[in-house]
Amino acid sequence: MDRRARITVAYLGTNLHGFAETEGVPTVMGELRSALEKIVRQPVNPVGAGRTDAGVHGWGQVVSLDLPEDTNLADVQRRVNRMCAPFISIRDTEWTDDPEFNARYSALWRHYRYHVLNTRMADPFVADTAWHVHQPLQLWAMQLACDPLIGEHDFSSFCRRPRVAPGQTPRSMRRRIISAQWREVGPEQPGLLRFEIRANAFCHQMVRSIVGTLVDVGLGKIHAGDVRSILMQRDRQAAGGVAPPHGLVLWEVGYPVGTPLDPPRRAAAAFAPPSGDLIDPSGPILRPQLP
Repeated sequence: MDRRARITVAYLGTNLHGFAETEGVPTVMGELRSALEKIVRQPVNPVGAGRTDAGVHGWGQVVSLDLPEDTNLADVQRRVNRMCAPFISIRDTEWTDDPEFNARYSALWRHYRYHVLNTRMADPFVADTAWHVHQPLQLWAMQLACDPLIGEHDFSSFCRRPRVAPGQTPRSMRRRIISAQWREVGPEQPGLLRFEIRANAFCHQMVRSIVGTLVDVGLGKIHAGDVRSILMQRDRQAAGGVAPPHGLVLWEVGYPVGTPLDPPRRAAAAFAPPSGDLIDPSGPILRPQLP
């Protein structure tokens, strides 16, 4: 008899072709499924909390799947991590008492981070995880431009619309952004800027399009006050370009209160990233200091 499990996965997407399985190329889900099926010796059907594009990374990706109830989850975690190292790692494993739990549809919100290295010279040690912008950025203007994004809106100006078959109704681009903020990471990495955004859901390329537009604000190409107009136009051509994928990380996924993974702080504390920088994404927002 099978039982529903959920796992928290971290991955470096540099050499992977996205999260969802694609025939003929390595993906996060494809590598995970292959390893899990070798261990439990039966087909598995994992479901992820969200899809990430090729080159995008994950720190708090959540996956739900059914496994034989006598499975030793700690052993599965150790074996998968050996088989998928060094680019994919299971950070946490738990059984759920809710057989209907679904990593995607049970989620209340997703939280992404995007890193921009704003220095004259590139840094090879963060080249895979941060977008290098060598022109000086006005951080206060980028933060000010976040304000119109908060709340529920139609984000067509920031989303890549999926193709719609004849006779089908186009998907809604309405999403609710809970928080959005920029900050400097700190003196340990001069010039590294972090954008944090949390929403109930995101459409395709939404975060990267928002980042690309906000960077244009920081460069003075767009005024911070223009972001509201861009949002209201509901036209992808009105916004800035799409930021490159390697600066983006799916950082955390939130679930209803009382679930073991709401939020996955226990796993985060046990497997902290090299910088040890685990800020509270619901903490104070960096407010602009007008010149």
